[in-house]
Amino acid sequence: MASLNITLPPSTPISFSLSSLSEFHGRRLPHSSTPPCSLPNLPHGKIHFSHGRRKLITPKISCSFSLIPSTSGVPVVEDDDSVFIVVNFYHFVFIEDPELDVSKHLSVLEELDIHGRIYINEQGINAQFSGPSKDAMSYVKWLRDDQRFNDILVQISPSSSGHAFPRLKMRYKPSLVQFDLGAQDLPLLDPSMRAEPLSPVEWRARLKSLDSSQDTTNENHKSCILLDVRNGYEWDIGHFQGAQRPEVDCFRTTSFGLSDLQVTDSDPLVNVDKDKTDILMYCTGGIRCDVYSTILRQKGFKNLYTLKGGVSNYLKKEGPEKWIGNLFVFDSRLSLPPATFNPGATTSSGSQKALDNSKFARCYICNSQVHQLRHRNCANLDCNLLYLCCTGCVEELRGCCCPDCKTAPRLRPILFGSGRYQKWHLYRDSKVRSEIS
Repeated sequence: MASLNITLPPSTPISFSLSSLSEFHGRRLPHSSTPPCSLPNLPHGKIHFSHGRRKLITPKISCSFSLIPSTSGVPVVEDDDSVFIVVNFYHFVFIEDPELDVSKHLSVLEELDIHGRIYINEQGINAQFSGPSKDAMSYVKWLRDDQRFNDILVQISPSSSGHAFPRLKMRYKPSLVQFDLGAQDLPLLDPSMRAEPLSPVEWRARLKSLDSSQDTTNENHKSCILLDVRNGYEWDIGHFQGAQRPEVDCFRTTSFGLSDLQVTDSDPLVNVDKDKTDILMYCTGGIRCDVYSTILRQKGFKNLYTLKGGVSNYLKKEGPEKWIGNLFVFDSRLSLPPATFNPGATTSSGSQKALDNSKFARCYICNSQVHQLRHRNCANLDCNLLYLCCTGCVEELRGCCCPDCKTAPRLRPILFGSGRYQKWHLYRDSKVRSEIS
């Protein structure tokens, strides 16, 4: 009988998948078990997997197990270095000596194959990184052993093409999120100054009641606004039904509710009753909403709510209900369909697909419907605009966003499908070699 012994911290919740295991910690399992399976918390820290097929001399055991409590999204670690994942989390907590923390993190990360962005300052940590599942979750476990970070909400998604980031950036950063008005002086450590977090199930209930809240024939109705605290190009490939497109190219310039003007078409918070209006805020992972809600709180907005864990957490927990399109992510994958987070989830109509995208996903150049919900960069290196484009315009403009860019001096080759541009010197050197030959 083949076996595998693993030692984990006491009372660690476990989730696992299996293909040919007969026992899990002494509990017999049917060979026909359909992964993933789960068991309640173990009272101690040791796990024993056993394979009962004695006829196999070197039986292969295939399993995966979770090191993170279910409240953090139940990320699963597979015992396979070839499986890459992307990990996202942030946490606001006072860090007395962030430079020292950076040094400690670097000493751990130098032993692991991890690429991404990990920033630390006096207000906490913000991290997005990729790596083999074993290495990525080893770092998460090390972090969670620190009492300051033992309750972080960790979110995980697959990366089918290896690393989703080119290299590791681990450093002290004055602002965990870049914002023109400055975020380092915001009272982010005071939960009462941030928006009230709603769980995905609570958020879903709010969305269902949103239509009735907008019924002005009901004298008892309470005004409610669904606010997308992202960039316009993120909205272009996916958003919650009923959310207005944010006319923002970069979060750092967001100004919802900050204008003193009485009429601003792009600001849904103009002329809003700050005492009686519910503001439902959402972003990809939650940190932008937490930061911006403190600004709105200082501006006098009373009823602020945010989607805990952002859209990625909602899609994992509740599926694509009320969501339209894909989710934009800030790594090499760019666009993730809802099924990435919860393959089995369906809408109330029984469909696994999000709502039709024909009314919002439009080509930046010709305004025709775009079927591939994924941005591309302009082939002109000095433009590099991120935009949606139909196949016809890609071919006609050779991967550029306009005719002017098509004649630019630093022009990269046309890219089709989901390819990403490489460093400019690779194209430059290739061009030189071609001219010489």
